[in-house]
Amino acid sequence: MSKLLWQPSEQRIRQTRMYRFMAYVNERYNKDFSCYDHLYQWSVTEIADFWAAVWDFMEIRASVPYDQVIDDATKMPGAKWFGGARLNFAENLLRYRDDKTALVFQGEDRAPVYWSYARVYEEAARLAASMKELGVGPGHRVAGYMPNMAETVIAMLAAVSLGATWSSCSPDFGIKGVLDRFGQIEPTVLFAADGYFFKGKRIDTISRLEEIAGQIPSVKRFVVVPYTMENPDISGIKNAVMYPDFRAGGPAPEMEFAQLPADHPLYIMYSSGTTGLPKCMVQGAAGILVNQLKEMVLHTDVGREDTVFYFTTCGWMMWNWLVSALATGATIVLYDGNPFYPGPEALWKMAEDQKISVFGTSAGYLGALENSGLRPGDRFDLSGLRAVLSTGSPLSEEGFEFVYDAIKGDLQLASISGGTDLNGCFALGNPMGPVYAGELQCRGLGMKVEAYDDQGRPVTGRQAELVCTAPFPSMPLYFWNDPDNKKYLSAYFDVYPGVWRHGDYIEINERGGVRIYGRSDATLNPGGVRIGTAEIYRRVNDFAEVEDSLVVGQDWKGDERVVLFVKPVQGCAVDEDLKDRIKKNLRQNASPRHVPAKILEVPDIPYTLNMKKVELAVKNIIENKPVSNRDALLNPDVLDFYANIKQVHEE
Repeated sequence: MSKLLWQPSEQRIRQTRMYRFMAYVNERYNKDFSCYDHLYQWSVTEIADFWAAVWDFMEIRASVPYDQVIDDATKMPGAKWFGGARLNFAENLLRYRDDKTALVFQGEDRAPVYWSYARVYEEAARLAASMKELGVGPGHRVAGYMPNMAETVIAMLAAVSLGATWSSCSPDFGIKGVLDRFGQIEPTVLFAADGYFFKGKRIDTISRLEEIAGQIPSVKRFVVVPYTMENPDISGIKNAVMYPDFRAGGPAPEMEFAQLPADHPLYIMYSSGTTGLPKCMVQGAAGILVNQLKEMVLHTDVGREDTVFYFTTCGWMMWNWLVSALATGATIVLYDGNPFYPGPEALWKMAEDQKISVFGTSAGYLGALENSGLRPGDRFDLSGLRAVLSTGSPLSEEGFEFVYDAIKGDLQLASISGGTDLNGCFALGNPMGPVYAGELQCRGLGMKVEAYDDQGRPVTGRQAELVCTAPFPSMPLYFWNDPDNKKYLSAYFDVYPGVWRHGDYIEINERGGVRIYGRSDATLNPGGVRIGTAEIYRRVNDFAEVEDSLVVGQDWKGDERVVLFVKPVQGCAVDEDLKDRIKKNLRQNASPRHVPAKILEVPDIPYTLNMKKVELAVKNIIENKPVSNRDALLNPDVLDFYANIKQVHEE
């Protein structure tokens, strides 16, 4: 049984927006729901009623109301949402236009910059006017190759207000990574900064921008934002203009929000691209809006009084998710740089200074924070902090306990899991519910998530495939350049027809809590027994000598054996003593099946640009199979080391 770590008081429960929404549903539909489980079960059976309630509770702004919530709740994919409605995503995010702080931008080791809601609106209006002069509107794409700064958010709002579709990458993407993405979608306008800062160093991107501009002929204007220099030399960038010269001057214009169908393309998001060109996932405006507000307002309890932070880049869906908080009137904190520069206290000093109430990060960051020895709750005033969110990879039970012990004892720790594909979550937090170590609190409202066994049957209390058996509004509309939907169907529906298979290995328990065990396509299978990689990472993280690790299954003599790669902390080595202790820990606390056949020292662990471990690329390379797209990796050169490890081919 998982350890109970936190339980909200009855007073706190009744103050949540989730509780208010439940009361709203009870009154509207003559129900008597008294707990989250009752509300959840209703939300996934009465699908149209639920999403209608969300639409109205969130006060979605639409110039024309919808005719029907969904045309066919049994159809997946292909169900049409909010038919007949006309609205604009940016108008919903810019409903507040006062002097309250909307954005705080803090670059690495730099003074924060504050933007009010009024200033954000005016700046977005100026950019929109300039893009409109270029003819930008519905059917066009606008892209950002930008740090996580205020100008990125404003460029997105301006583009979307005109009906253009937004797409972004962070500046740590290499040239090929950018061309693989933006080259497919052919943007009309591309925003890019002159560089960025990382670990106290200025990284110049001008030479990259010159090459990118020369290889995407669709770009009419390459708008360069001065960030690391006041006057960068942009003479070598085709069709380039400086941001201050591009934005419209004179009296502040009013924004003209294009009123568009609910399924008008809002975002183009990308798969990691580790098995070929990244898939370009097109997502609709209304579906993303209602789902993200459901998650932000109900599951995260965000309102005008909050200051929300998520450590993310513009190349990760959590950036899009974070920006949706503007619709609540909250303050958003944007950070760009290394989270441990100049030291592990960097983000927590910012949390104290900005009075952050919702602090979002990754499980990897929390693990590194624990290894650093910093206990933020002992050094900083975190009295305003009420929630910590974690995603990117499964957070171990020990990681949960670290948060409550070293950060703050009275907060909601919400481990959340979903995907770029839906720009949201399948399982996440519930501010009315308890927190158990190692568990995601609940499945998301309106997300009919189940765990399917190998025969396609829903199971409880067992590890199985994460599936979603009913449509939801933020499903991709389609994939770019996929006219017959072959890529789309094969991505999610090739195993269970009519059922979304997400590719995660999960367990749903009797009380509705969810555990994530890693990617199902990377699940280990020694002796025919399926093992989630998260179970091994959890135990390996117990050792102070281990900085990072990666585990794969290797085809070996007609079976599969487990191979563990360990990156030791500086000054340590993966010697026989450490190997023996790791094996003993796994044998005692997991099972003999979890014990690796091989434990090998490596200099680094490969990650995608979205900071996910790439187990499959390593599995392929040690089995002498090709890795087709190294440019999708943050550190592709490390794969050469794995390809030359002789011990991996020995007994």
